[in-house]
Amino acid sequence: MRPIFDAHLDLAWNAVSFDRDLTQPIELIRQRESAMTDHPSRGRNTVSLPELRRAGVAVCVATLLARSGQDVKPSSDPKPIDLDYASPALACDAARRQLAYYELLEQQGHARIIRTAGELATHWKSPKTIGIILSMEGADPITEPTQVQHWWDQGLRAIGLAHYGRGQYACGTGTGGPLSDRGIELLREMQRVGMILDVTHLSDTSMQQALEIFSGPVLASHHNCRTLVPRDRQLTDEQIRVLVDRDAVIGVALDAWMLHPGWERGVTKPDAVAISAAVDHIDRVCQLAGNTRHIGIGSDLDGGFGTEQTPRELNTIADLQKLVDILSSRGYADVEINAIFHGNWLRFFRDALPA
Repeated sequence: MRPIFDAHLDLAWNAVSFDRDLTQPIELIRQRESAMTDHPSRGRNTVSLPELRRAGVAVCVATLLARSGQDVKPSSDPKPIDLDYASPALACDAARRQLAYYELLEQQGHARIIRTAGELATHWKSPKTIGIILSMEGADPITEPTQVQHWWDQGLRAIGLAHYGRGQYACGTGTGGPLSDRGIELLREMQRVGMILDVTHLSDTSMQQALEIFSGPVLASHHNCRTLVPRDRQLTDEQIRVLVDRDAVIGVALDAWMLHPGWERGVTKPDAVAISAAVDHIDRVCQLAGNTRHIGIGSDLDGGFGTEQTPRELNTIADLQKLVDILSSRGYADVEINAIFHGNWLRFFRDALPA
């Protein structure tokens, strides 16, 4: 079994908002949710802490996820799983609750929050539990750019400026606008503190601006290729080349909507896409880069969907191991497969995290 470094999981959102006990086996979580109807992924989740261990996931980047952007509209039927909040202060409260969940996992011995390159190296040598690097997916919970230092002190090490729609700092998936003035200020504060920038979900204009302004370490935690699946959620070939020039790593996502050009949420069935489609995107990034140094895994397998929106061979996150034989069959050497499964992310974070 190849050790895995997964650069994108929404563990705390799943636990706190979906009321999932992630310390339980997948089968028990699914059984508990079998009669629930508030979300399509109920009874179909693919991620839990025991399943991460079974998958060989030694380290993951785990998110704080809450939105309060310009496109937020009050829901006529609000649910605990909703991501949108009426103000940045309320989004901040939601993110703090998620942070408290990770801290509790660490206190109980289920996980270890990794803050430095030294801690990462020590953990990787003997991963007795799941190592977690904290990231914020969408910066709306940061009510003022000057709060970046506070979040850093709490253990946050990466920030994505936006999620879906227009956020407080940038335009995200489904929009085409630029950074806000406060977004530019946020980037400067991130660079001063030493925070990593995750360009995932940024609109094309916001991404271009961010990469011009920010000269610190950059990653794309969970992104696929727009040439293969033409959606604005994906990276263009030119964006991939720019990220390669910045020595970034891109995490391939296993969301079927991002793997199949004709996928319609709630309509298309998992039989329509094979897990080998993820390797098509890996191939594309490697071809553009000219090597295997800039691609990794950012599965996003708990990103608001379950087996109703995964490739047909993927029942749980442990099935990521099926990528090994597919990569091998396409001519990837063992050392290259190891780089994709963990080596590239290890190199990136050893360089990007404080010593």
